[in-house]
Amino acid sequence: MTTLTARWRNRSHPAYWAFLVHRLSGIALLVFLPLHFSVLAQALAGETSLDGFLAWTRQPWVKVSEIVLVLLLAAHFTGGLRLLFSEFSGWQREVHAVMIAATAGISVFCALAFALNLL
Repeated sequence: MTTLTARWRNRSHPAYWAFLVHRLSGIALLVFLPLHFSVLAQALAGETSLDGFLAWTRQPWVKVSEIVLVLLLAAHFTGGLRLLFSEFSGWQREVHAVMIAATAGISVFCALAFALNLL
């Protein structure tokens, strides 16, 4: 088996995708955090600037981005919990795929619950 085939095979493993989702969601949350702080600064600046921003957030694409943000936050949180649990437990590797599926399911459930609450 060549090295390229071995690399491709490892990238099809669920743990690789869990790693990728955890890293990308962390980067996306890192990008979101300064935007969140700027909104908080507008709240301190005055009521009119915050009201203008809140009117802007009623657009449909902003609502969709909020749902994606909740999905990323839940994926990052549950992925981190899965990593902590797998570090401190002595479970076998077969359980890790189940834990990855559970974290994905919990993340999607949180995003769907948020979306239903948003509507």
